[in-house]
Amino acid sequence: MRSSGGAEPRKRKNLSELMYFAGKYRFLTYASWLFSAASALMALVPFVYIWLIIRNVVQAEGDYSHAAQLAHYGWMALLFAVLSMLVYFGALMCSHLSAFRIASNLRRAALDRVVRLPSGFTAHMGSGKIRRIINESSGATETYLAHQLPDMVGAFITPAGLIALLFVFDWMLGLLSLLPTLLAFIVMARMTGRRMAESMRQYQDALDAMNNEAVEYVRGIPVVKTFGQTVYSFKRFKGTIDGYGHWVIDYTRQLRLPMVIFTTLINGVFAVLIAAALAVTGRGVTDPAFLLNLLFYIIFTPILAVTLNRIMFMSENNMIVNDALNRIHLILDAQPLPEPASPVHPADGSVQFENVSFRYPGAERDALCGISLHVQAGQTVALVGPSGGGKTTAASLVARFWDVTQGSVRVGGADVRDIPKRELADTVACVFQESVLLKTSVFENVRLGKPEATRAEVAAALHAAQCDDILAKLPQGMDTVIGGKGVYLSGGEQQRIAIARVMLKDAPVIVLDEATAFADPENEALVQRAFERLAAGRTVLMIAHRLTTVRNADRICVLKDGRICEEGTHGALVARGGVYAAMWQEYQRSVSWKVGGEE
Repeated sequence: MRSSGGAEPRKRKNLSELMYFAGKYRFLTYASWLFSAASALMALVPFVYIWLIIRNVVQAEGDYSHAAQLAHYGWMALLFAVLSMLVYFGALMCSHLSAFRIASNLRRAALDRVVRLPSGFTAHMGSGKIRRIINESSGATETYLAHQLPDMVGAFITPAGLIALLFVFDWMLGLLSLLPTLLAFIVMARMTGRRMAESMRQYQDALDAMNNEAVEYVRGIPVVKTFGQTVYSFKRFKGTIDGYGHWVIDYTRQLRLPMVIFTTLINGVFAVLIAAALAVTGRGVTDPAFLLNLLFYIIFTPILAVTLNRIMFMSENNMIVNDALNRIHLILDAQPLPEPASPVHPADGSVQFENVSFRYPGAERDALCGISLHVQAGQTVALVGPSGGGKTTAASLVARFWDVTQGSVRVGGADVRDIPKRELADTVACVFQESVLLKTSVFENVRLGKPEATRAEVAAALHAAQCDDILAKLPQGMDTVIGGKGVYLSGGEQQRIAIARVMLKDAPVIVLDEATAFADPENEALVQRAFERLAAGRTVLMIAHRLTTVRNADRICVLKDGRICEEGTHGALVARGGVYAAMWQEYQRSVSWKVGGEE
């Protein structure tokens, strides 16, 4: 989100940035600070009236006819207490209105940036981490602005009023009250310094990692149940849980001693005062004024403990919101792939890699190393090879999920970087290993491929994608909502719906990335039949581990360590006796082993 006439939010920091997202509501945040400060000062007044009541009672010496103002002092204490609460309520009303708007604008800005970022960014960061950043980090700013920031203003105003009152009655007792408070403040500063800021970053990193792996684990639950595995089969998920647990325990142990010292000091002010009183009275001094002042300080100084506790936790909250903003900037600062200055339009459906190299952000080596490949319009070319060889990376570059590090990828003779994004999306369609269907009707899911399509066009695409048996069992046919009222589809059925979506889109270039990986034998046959209809007259780039699905490809390219090590037809590659032949033999053995096991 950009604000007209404003600077980019990423150029602002902390509170000024939050005020940027508040827009015209920022004055409510400022108003909440004023109300909170006023409320904090009003909250001190009842303690003065309580001390006046105690003074009158002590001075009356049993004759309460001399304490006529007790009721007045009591009502004044109640009045200021109520006023303090009402003014504080007004502060929270203002801060909440502003905080809700800021959190909403932050989420909107992050979501707006995500939809404009390349799909590779989303895959690289992880959907679980992105979801947590958008939801929880913006939520952290909401809590900070709605509650913690007004409280922080009050927490800093309160000590100013306290210090003034501490020196009004007896400056020596005031100094004694401040001594343990000052020591506690020093301990607190040591706990909440740069070391804690770094620890807070590590804490959020651990939560992000655990959340991301949790999302992947939930997605894999069907596989776990199918093969009778346990959570321990997901080593990465368990590793993030264990890592988080170790970090929390170690951090708690580090803070144990300073936290005990801090708590003892801020709650021990009254002990210092009592020791001072014993020292004074031990010398025979029994000045009634001194005793009254001592009572005031014993009653009043516990507010110091409450205030320091609030300041300490607010320092931590400030670190949390700073970290939240830094994480939101992982999205806001990510740049969309640039639109071409001079757009070029593809002439046909051919695909060409020219000396292409690519390295993922933060990686130590290239995922693709100088590959060159030409796929003529209408050809079907399969990419196979060991895991990590670069197959999916190569296919993702055709759809411009990333921009190449070196070389160029061309579709229809035009560099994909020179093709307008909308036109490239209409030219290249993808069917992934895990098809994503929204919780809406089959009709709407398919029509995502062509929003202006008619019902007849959607029905034709479903028929061509071999979805007739799916529609026959659904209660409302293609108007049935997927995921609602117990309506769920198998992996192969979801894949066929996704193929219908791509058929409706009618793109000249198709990328199939492990599209039959989760299909059972019956669904696989239907999916393969749908693929045949989909591939007719189109350029197809197919990635598969099931080598039987690529036998009839016009050409097979074997990728290993980011390079094309072999290229040719199935028969030619088997006869060659190289990497592909070894993969084919291993695949045949695995199929035979499965058949033998079933027998």
